[in-house]
Amino acid sequence: MTEYTIEFVGTGETITCSEKETILSRCLEEGIAQEYSCRVGMCLACSAEILEGEVTQPAARAFTDEEAEHYALTCMARPQSDLKLERGVYPPSIEGNLEAEGGETAAADD
Repeated sequence: MTEYTIEFVGTGETITCSEKETILSRCLEEGIAQEYSCRVGMCLACSAEILEGEVTQPAARAFTDEEAEHYALTCMARPQSDLKLERGVYPPSIEGNLEAEGGETAAADD
């Protein structure tokens, strides 16, 4: 079984993970506080931007095909190489929705 190194940029945390296990499951086993909720690839709470490397995540239904090339749902993603990930980063389509919601709230407060 091949083991890959996963570095979480900005945190100093590194784990090893095989291609047979999800990144989230290894984080939880290693005591790393990776955010998650549904664990079925739908809620996006466990999103991470892929800075380097490749994952497979065929059940990551919350992403478009293009987003799945640049972002990982750690509850579904299995490494295919060594990785550098930035946790808590969402695809632009989701970020845009969050900013719009925040913008509406800020406008209502004026």
